[in-house]
Amino acid sequence: MINKIFSLEQVRIFRNLLRWTLLILPVSIVIGSMVALFLWMLHLSIQFRFAHPWLLYFLPLAGLAIHFVYKLYGKNAEGGNNLIIDEIHQPGGGIPKRMGPLVLLGTVVTHLFGGSAGREGTAVQIGGSIAQAFSKWFRLDEKETTVLLTAGVAAGFGAVFGTPLTGAIFALEVLTIGRIQYQAIFPCLVASLIGDLTVSAWQVHHTTYRIDTITMPNYFETYFSLNPILLIKVVIASIAFGLASLLFAQMAHKMKRFFLNTFSKTWMIPLVGGLSVILLTLILGKPDYLSLGVDAAYTGAVTIPSAFQTGGADTWSWLWKTVYTTITLSSGFKGGEVTPLFYIGATLGNTLSILLDAPVSLFAALGFIAVFAGATNTPLACTIMGVELFGGEYLLYFAIACYTAYFFSGHTGIYAAQKIGIKKIQD
Repeated sequence: MINKIFSLEQVRIFRNLLRWTLLILPVSIVIGSMVALFLWMLHLSIQFRFAHPWLLYFLPLAGLAIHFVYKLYGKNAEGGNNLIIDEIHQPGGGIPKRMGPLVLLGTVVTHLFGGSAGREGTAVQIGGSIAQAFSKWFRLDEKETTVLLTAGVAAGFGAVFGTPLTGAIFALEVLTIGRIQYQAIFPCLVASLIGDLTVSAWQVHHTTYRIDTITMPNYFETYFSLNPILLIKVVIASIAFGLASLLFAQMAHKMKRFFLNTFSKTWMIPLVGGLSVILLTLILGKPDYLSLGVDAAYTGAVTIPSAFQTGGADTWSWLWKTVYTTITLSSGFKGGEVTPLFYIGATLGNTLSILLDAPVSLFAALGFIAVFAGATNTPLACTIMGVELFGGEYLLYFAIACYTAYFFSGHTGIYAAQKIGIKKIQD
């Protein structure tokens, strides 16, 4: 009798996993292909702007074009990532098919003319809109649609950064602060992995990063597996990373409210935002804080990769990128926040490494993942991202940095639709 029950349970589990694999496979391949197209177009647009820097002066007009396209054709697609999170929490409104192509083109245009934005938002919205379309074709019920939407987020995130495990955990962790819904873990793992493999199959490559070997002496290695002095420095830096996350999130929300409250005619917002970015660039005299911040517009530019080297960032690079990105996204340009958060974290880590006399590349890596963890309230996903991007040698430092930043960022995050499941500190 026990053997019979056992075997029947395993058969049901196998059938369920097989069914979800078959459902997820075509969805993830389409999402991965769209993300590959997006990354290819994004690279071309950024390189084209590097060759034609005068394109920056047309940023206000580009913002105006994006505004009217969304106003005329976008409908509720303007909700972006928050719309997808809301739909997962409470199905009903639906995600329009047009969200994917609109945000793809809007993001490419934003970067073509120099707007400071990221790419994760675009990939997540591509994933969500494609998953919603497939759920209707498959005639899934509300619960199954919720799982497929979560898997679509995982596929988009994992594909755009080349971090499949991170993509799966991020999709589960970002929905509710302090709580992970594991019922979608298998579809998310499959979706994120297939999405990433699809991007690789299209020969689209991701930026690689490396942490230099730490030569800092450990006088306590007989008693501790971690270097206590380095550990203290990591905690101090991670508190700063959490506060930087909080600053970014609050500036993003307040800047958006400022624009909406100041301008009754919403078409003026992208014009003012674009002009502000141009003015800041003219004042600073360099284009380092435009666009993604991954590739260098000129030799010696401050980028994410340069932050892993001594002297590869200015003292206030992280703050300028915060200002640029919050202005760009709050004024209606398209993209995401995550890659700018990588930039902010890596350059802040570079600055703090000098102040704390700590390894530069390690602290750039810690800032890279920790500022992201604090701003999105996803410390587990960001710890895993550290391993996927930088290797597992410094896993404990990654975890300490991400969870410290998570706590010190408070309950404010970049996604307004994110719910609080469990408070970070109980009353």
